[in-house]
Amino acid sequence: MYFASDNAGPAHPSIAEALIRANTGYAMPYGADVAMERVRARLREIFEAPEAAVYLVATGTAANSLALATLAQPWQQVFCSPVAHIYEDECNAPEFYMGAGKLFPVGEGDKIDPAALAAAMGDSAEISVHNAQPGPLSITQVTEKGRIYTCAEIAELSAIAARAGQPTHLDGARFANALVALNCSPAEMTWRAGVDAVSFGGTKNGCVGVEAVIFFDPAKAREFELRRKRGAHLFSKHRYLSAQMEAYLADDLWLDLARRSNARMRMLADGLRALGARFLQEPQANLAFASLPRLMHRRLQAAGAVYYLDGSVEGPDETPLQARFVCDWSLPEEEITRFLEIAAG
Repeated sequence: MYFASDNAGPAHPSIAEALIRANTGYAMPYGADVAMERVRARLREIFEAPEAAVYLVATGTAANSLALATLAQPWQQVFCSPVAHIYEDECNAPEFYMGAGKLFPVGEGDKIDPAALAAAMGDSAEISVHNAQPGPLSITQVTEKGRIYTCAEIAELSAIAARAGQPTHLDGARFANALVALNCSPAEMTWRAGVDAVSFGGTKNGCVGVEAVIFFDPAKAREFELRRKRGAHLFSKHRYLSAQMEAYLADDLWLDLARRSNARMRMLADGLRALGARFLQEPQANLAFASLPRLMHRRLQAAGAVYYLDGSVEGPDETPLQARFVCDWSLPEEEITRFLEIAAG
């Protein structure tokens, strides 16, 4: 009964098998492998962006940090949510790779409010040389609280950034989960909505460890290549990244796995709601925050359930305590059923 993180689940067998197949013979290093050519072509096809620059790295932090460093100048600030992964959970890596550029949190929630963004970005012509200058916008999709921006919402925010002369980056660690929930195309959720660069996640959705960075403007390609090498994120045995991503994209496995994890969350959320749980936000993908009585949490913890709690289970039985639940692609329905039975007592 593991609901702590979709980072903790196993890799899909197809991806593990692809790594084994790649582990024979010789392949050109540093991204010059033939498999990477196929990955690049496939991602361009998926995103309907034949000129896009496509690169692979091993972690989401590397993808976000290197992408933002390519889009931003050291004297600029990147606008993001105050709970964005780049702001709270990447140990200042974006600032480090940006050469001391700053992150500027907008508003108070997980989804950026357009009016707040417009006010924060302001008119760059009126900003003194003594102050940090406006820089890119970074949106997280799915948000850290489990919500999804609609394509229209992304377009509205990207348009505000564009009016300020700035690009938009999308942190898509759970890109596939958002896409299948919206039932739209990758192009509609990105460049057609004004997004300039995407961190396209694989690790949370069944890969061993691989993320793609996609720039819809190929003029950014050379700079990213230099930053990836200088930042120590260019794999020599790159074929092992390519093999994962190629298997992930084959036969729409990436979409199937996201549908599976989203469905598991719907099953869990329906069961918790029936037990009286209160949700911080209505679950939209594979991530949810729900408050349950401490008595339920004690039962679940005693039975070995694993998830994150916002506080101690000790206290009056009926007092609520919030928890974070995440479903990954491999979670059996039987474990959800067992979890709900234990919670019910």
